[in-house]
Amino acid sequence: MGVVQMDCRNWDEDIYRDAILHDRESLSRTVFRTAFAPNPNPNPNSDHIVTASSDGSIASYSISSCLKMGCGSARGSNWVVAEPHCLIQGHDGPAYDVKFYGSGDDSLLLSCGDDGRIRGWKWREILESEGPMQGYKLKPVLDLVNPQHKGPWGALSPIPENNAIAVDSQILLIFVMSGDQTNQILAAFGRGEPNESSEILGILILVYPVTSVLEVTSGSIYSATGDSCAYCWDMEKCEVKMVFKGHTNYLHCIVSCNSSNQIITGSEDGTARIWDCKSGKCIQVIDPEKDKKSKVSFPCISCIALDSSESWLACGKGQSISLWNLPARECVSKATTHSSVQDVLFDKNQILAVGAEPSLSRLNMNGDVLSLIQCAPQSVFSISLHPSGVTAVSGYGGLVDIISQFGSHSCTFRCKGF
Repeated sequence: MGVVQMDCRNWDEDIYRDAILHDRESLSRTVFRTAFAPNPNPNPNSDHIVTASSDGSIASYSISSCLKMGCGSARGSNWVVAEPHCLIQGHDGPAYDVKFYGSGDDSLLLSCGDDGRIRGWKWREILESEGPMQGYKLKPVLDLVNPQHKGPWGALSPIPENNAIAVDSQILLIFVMSGDQTNQILAAFGRGEPNESSEILGILILVYPVTSVLEVTSGSIYSATGDSCAYCWDMEKCEVKMVFKGHTNYLHCIVSCNSSNQIITGSEDGTARIWDCKSGKCIQVIDPEKDKKSKVSFPCISCIALDSSESWLACGKGQSISLWNLPARECVSKATTHSSVQDVLFDKNQILAVGAEPSLSRLNMNGDVLSLIQCAPQSVFSISLHPSGVTAVSGYGGLVDIISQFGSHSCTFRCKGF
């Protein structure tokens, strides 16, 4: 066995200590959420994937670049550390969720974290960044902070963390006409006086010439927070327009029902609640263990998911997944898992689930396991689904594992931190 020679005259203990700490931090870093970027190209290899990590970083990775680096062939524990396309210090503390608001390159990249903030960056600026460190220069165009609660003698509570966000983005058509003609049409529809342009909803036969048609994204952001409340944020005014109160413990997850103007939240108190966004009132409480007689109880609703029809709800609670028919308001099936469920997702008429084990489960609507795929992270926190059927799972160790629609591992890499 050979002896490695080194020159001790230039030994720097501080540099050595920092290098060891950096390596340990990178191995213990957790990717809490991933999201595929909006892209009209159906090929996932030409796409970007965005990560939210425990060190507060928000990073975008080019999948094609990762494949060129050899991330598609590395296996075992020697995962390749991928170079991000752009790296942003998004939050002070862990970043828990990322979502895209809008469509295409003009969308906003939203993130939330332990610091109680929701921040948004222009996705186009991230795509146009010339290197990962240029992310330091990018300033968020949106910065929302959760409200603090007043206590005795005017004392303020700590800012509650944001554990998850959901978006409800609506595409509106704005017809721009001359002022007099617009006034006449709006008066007929009871829309009031317009400014330079006006929004007309519904089916309309225009008898006046239209100078231009603008497409504008308008909607809301919903956040699940640590003060047992969910908040609805107005995107135009950047302020809270609705508070949803009723849970008795902090919230883990939230989804938006765009067709019915409702949201669904999951909490540490063991229930999921359906809320009406117009009144802010809870219209249904879902308790997966209400009729279960067991000495072992898992009180936390860790994750929820809606299918594309918004008729089916999957709830992850402890080592079980329950499937609910929302129109009938009843549970139709339950499945038991080997470990605590940490994220669920619908893939057409099937359910994808991950948890505190290195595997991705695929179940049918009856709760039967159809397949079990081994994953790189020892504990998986997130599933993301590309329109092509490609799946990305991420979790402990800063690992992202991209799995093809056929179940093979096409790309696995370790995320780079600060």
